[in-house]
Amino acid sequence: MAANHDGEEMTEVSELRRRNKTGGEETEPMSVEQSFEGKRVPPWREQLTFRAFVVSFVLAVMFSIIVMKLNLTTGIIPSLNVSAGLLGFFFVRMWTGLLEKVGMLKTPFTRQENTVIQTCVVSAYGIAFSGGFGSYMFGMSSTIAKQATEANDAQNIKDPQIGWMIGFLFLVSFIGLFALVPLRKIMIIDYKLIYPSGTATAHLINGFHTPQGAKLAKKQVKTLGRYFVVSFLWGFFQWFYTAGDDCGFINFPTLGLEAYQNKFYFDFSPTYVGVGMICPYIVNISVLLGGILSWGVMWPLINNKKGSWFSAELPPSNLHGLQGYRVFIAIAMILGDGVYNFIKVLHRTISSMLITVKNRKSSLPVAHGDSRVAHSDSPVSFDDEIRTALFLKDQIPKPVAFGGYVLIAIVSIVSLPHVFPQLRWYYILVAYLFAPVLAFCNAYGCGLTDWSLASTYGKLAIFTIGAWAGAAHGGVLAGLAACGVMMSIVSTAADLMQDFKTGYMTLASPKSMFISQVIGTSMGCVIAPCVFWLFYKAFNNIGQSGSEYPAPYAIVYRNMAILGVDGFSSLPKNCLTLCYIFFFAAILINLFRDLGPKKISPYIPLPMAMAIPFYIGSYFAIDMCVGSLILFVWQKVNKDKADKFGPAVASGLICGDGIWTLPQSVLALAKVKPPICMKFLSRSVNDKVDGFLAG
Repeated sequence: MAANHDGEEMTEVSELRRRNKTGGEETEPMSVEQSFEGKRVPPWREQLTFRAFVVSFVLAVMFSIIVMKLNLTTGIIPSLNVSAGLLGFFFVRMWTGLLEKVGMLKTPFTRQENTVIQTCVVSAYGIAFSGGFGSYMFGMSSTIAKQATEANDAQNIKDPQIGWMIGFLFLVSFIGLFALVPLRKIMIIDYKLIYPSGTATAHLINGFHTPQGAKLAKKQVKTLGRYFVVSFLWGFFQWFYTAGDDCGFINFPTLGLEAYQNKFYFDFSPTYVGVGMICPYIVNISVLLGGILSWGVMWPLINNKKGSWFSAELPPSNLHGLQGYRVFIAIAMILGDGVYNFIKVLHRTISSMLITVKNRKSSLPVAHGDSRVAHSDSPVSFDDEIRTALFLKDQIPKPVAFGGYVLIAIVSIVSLPHVFPQLRWYYILVAYLFAPVLAFCNAYGCGLTDWSLASTYGKLAIFTIGAWAGAAHGGVLAGLAACGVMMSIVSTAADLMQDFKTGYMTLASPKSMFISQVIGTSMGCVIAPCVFWLFYKAFNNIGQSGSEYPAPYAIVYRNMAILGVDGFSSLPKNCLTLCYIFFFAAILINLFRDLGPKKISPYIPLPMAMAIPFYIGSYFAIDMCVGSLILFVWQKVNKDKADKFGPAVASGLICGDGIWTLPQSVLALAKVKPPICMKFLSRSVNDKVDGFLAG
């Protein structure tokens, strides 16, 4: 039966291709699917190969380490899809090339298999972000609770343990995959949502599997490899000079000691130079402006109020002192930006849905097994005709989707209170009742704007569930755990729709996409906690302000939970007024970006990006701006080469420095310490040290 079904599928695709070829104009440029004419589309089982998942596992470990490092340093995580796609293509091509030389290659490498690898890798390392290791999950720990001063009793603290972290992720990470499966036809075919990241990934994969694209990909991989080695060796070299606190190149006062004290210096980080090359210019400039505004202007002025606004006896890390202004004003800007974008995306989603329904003059269609190409007044292109025919062939049965959602919800409702007793079963039930609607809104908005608001929905859960539970019943921990539940659902639902879009454009089966996402998520639920545990055990000061891994969003999320439970009583003097100012300033800046003159609006900074350095400083912003400057100059000299190889160079810098963290962690666990401490002192302090040593 399967062979007959596959034969019918190939006959239908061939017939569509022949029909277009005879009816079309000879002068028209060849479409994507015409360029693949004659190449067999494998059935969904053949797209799920052993080699695909071996390569996916290796890349998942690699990118989980990189994302974890970014999570625990600044929380800025650029898109790594290009590097994941390049490396996936390279490893399987190397695998198949070796087998072909010895005459053992049985299955050629197809773009559908490439899509499976991409989906599996991205879903696996996505858990390193949505798992909250740099935000809500680590925010539960005693390390972060000690810095928050409020709600640091036993019922609001849960320290990381690898067992409960893996169990928690398995309970909450899969339900989002089942939430929107029945609506895949609506989102991809009927509404024709763009899903920019999914579309870009599909173009990347389709390009790899053309002769010209394969040659370019080979050159890009070589470039990535060169800069990977350079970045890795630079990390190794730096390690020798970090024998003590504040030692090494990462503490080099490049702009002077006074600037260094206010977090303005270049720390020679290949990671953030690479991030700066990937992120848009406006993001990097916004981060730098935020650092100048906060550490260059506001914090020195507020620090002059010591003894008036807050006690002069408090240490700099106390949230009742200067640290409180840093954290809560950053939270105000993040919330203002989140509220604005939530309303904006929700408005666009509802408006678009109403227009679509009005134009179609019918209710929303749900995917059925006998569905064919959606009726539309606009002509359907040849590529879309072929893609739609194959997309609707392999149906994921609705009972599997609905049954899977209900079953996982029941298991979670029963099990999660055993992991977090403060998170009552009825809190989880309410979250799961609202989750499909919120997941749909997030997936639809992501399809329009490429902007996932998963963290915004998570913050909504923090405030609602935390306030519902109350301070006396562990409301802080309940709010943070609920954040994890909600973030996981809406994030994985949007990711799955992105993958369906990629699969639609590469003729990969929805079944293979879904199974790949499930396997990748399973990998991530084990790999991400293990990687975090390695960081947690290897670096003693992880999560502490001013350390190499300050985990800035952990303290931010915990203080959001405290605000939700205790209100504003914990804020220092005048801090609430400043929070209101920056909350509404974030909204106004966004309004001006969207409604202002088109010539000016692209140059208006992003409030979310400006808020990040408020807490941790501007050193990484300088790194990112250096990356932007390198790319800018490169584009002026040779734009074509910069556009083709810039992402590969950036990915090499990020990956090399990120992977160096693995041997660095092993050395730390083995108690192997660097031999040299390179530290910088002012002339007067150096004279005192010399005098002390001479005496």
